[in-house]
Amino acid sequence: MKKMTLKAPILKFESDLWSYYVAIPKKVGNQFIEGEDRRVICKINNGTPIHSALMPKGEVYSIYVKKEFMRKNGLEEGDEVDIQLKKDKSEYGMPVPESFQVLLDQDTEGSMYFHELTKGKQRTLIHIVGKVKNVDSQLAKGLAIMHHLKEAKGELDFKRLNVLIKEYNNRK
Repeated sequence: MKKMTLKAPILKFESDLWSYYVAIPKKVGNQFIEGEDRRVICKINNGTPIHSALMPKGEVYSIYVKKEFMRKNGLEEGDEVDIQLKKDKSEYGMPVPESFQVLLDQDTEGSMYFHELTKGKQRTLIHIVGKVKNVDSQLAKGLAIMHHLKEAKGELDFKRLNVLIKEYNNRK
């Protein structure tokens, strides 16, 4: 599997949407792009892997770095960091919580609708489940997602989904 190590500073976006990023030279980034697939796994200073996409930004690609990651790792804008990149060959471009994988494996109809979604929407739903660490909460979110996908025949309505997630979280 293709791997590469380089040094780069943490930079700040001039945007309210995203905060920080590391710039990857196009010459380096292009080696990890396969067709439309720009997914990579990035380690900054040998820390927790970040599953990301190489996002075009002028003459470079950017990898978004969340404020929480910066805080947790004592990083600030301008810090020079070691970056390890490797191609993300996972099915979804990010790890799937075991509780959600079990639901996908057991619920044929829900899984069918999930797999008809774009890869980006799949990752969004996986992120919704995975952002909580409590397995019971993950399961509640996963059940709500599967319920919503079947109820809406695969058409995502995030307002309705959020209502269902609250309902499932309140069930005891």
